[in-house]
Amino acid sequence: MPPHAVPPVPHCRERTPARLRDALAATLVALACLLVPCGALAAWAVHAVADTGRYVGAVAPLPADPSVRDAVADAVGDGVVRELDAGPARDLAGPFVREAVHSFTRTEAFGTAWEAANRAVHDAVLHALRDGRAAPGPVTVDLAPVTAEVKRRLVADRMPFADRIPVAHTRVAVVPAAEVSRLRTGYRLMDAAAFWLPLAAVVLAVAGTAVAVRRRHALAATGLDVALGGGLLAVAVAVGRRLTLADVPEPVHRPAAGVVYDALTATLRTASWTLLALGLTVALACLLTGLRGRGPAAVRRSRTRRAKARTGAEAPSPVSQTTQASQTCQASPTSPASPISPACDEVRNGSPQPPVVGPRP
Repeated sequence: MPPHAVPPVPHCRERTPARLRDALAATLVALACLLVPCGALAAWAVHAVADTGRYVGAVAPLPADPSVRDAVADAVGDGVVRELDAGPARDLAGPFVREAVHSFTRTEAFGTAWEAANRAVHDAVLHALRDGRAAPGPVTVDLAPVTAEVKRRLVADRMPFADRIPVAHTRVAVVPAAEVSRLRTGYRLMDAAAFWLPLAAVVLAVAGTAVAVRRRHALAATGLDVALGGGLLAVAVAVGRRLTLADVPEPVHRPAAGVVYDALTATLRTASWTLLALGLTVALACLLTGLRGRGPAAVRRSRTRRAKARTGAEAPSPVSQTTQASQTCQASPTSPASPISPACDEVRNGSPQPPVVGPRP
């Protein structure tokens, strides 16, 4: 390399690793954003819906809702009337049975029967989902306790033919046999996802923040992604409610189905709004911290650094000064009468010379 050549500055080599780190950080944070709503949904399904105590606690207040009482009264009343023998007894007792059932749903005893029936249904469904050795077939529940309570009230009110109401242990299918295997597989996947997906989301978010060159910006992006995940989860809950109500065969029972859906997804809605608020809080805190760091003193330091960098870029280097002096001396006249500067003499003779005042002899 010639002595006057200036080695190139490796700007591209310095920028490439930074760009790769930022790209990797963005990818990790985006994956964490996708796993946030999925992990919250899986955790809700396993720890809220699939837990008998939490499930019964969620549906326990529902008997106070009129739409739920009417839907249960219609279903139970029709079931009791179907158990009666065809003939005058059914025609005579049918309206009274339905009226008695509607009256029963407005008592405190109905709340007890409702809780017992839901606990029995939930235990039966969980047993079928968790026990792989369970016998194939539909998941059924016995509603005989509810029928017995209705019969007791009718007999106490001296209703005709009330003592003829059969209290048979009738098994009502709550999950068809064709769906048991599919639901069992889905429950196992949810059980595994409830643990691994939230853990993977946290690990990816932390790794993306640690890899990023500007960690404050990466943390702010992580907060926004978490908020986005919470918003997507809230949208999914709303869409699921609309689809669930659309699948209800009888439109008159859709209000009751909506009340039940809202009760079961209350924890999920709370989790979605919590994620949204937490993500926005983290992003706002990072933004305010960055603005505080850009105060007057920081601005003056930044301006000083930029001025120094600009001055260093404009100042000629020793190598460039030597090259410029060599070109000037080569272009200058070499007549004996013209004085020669010490710099040109140094360039021509190759060694420093004392300054010459007059012309050389």
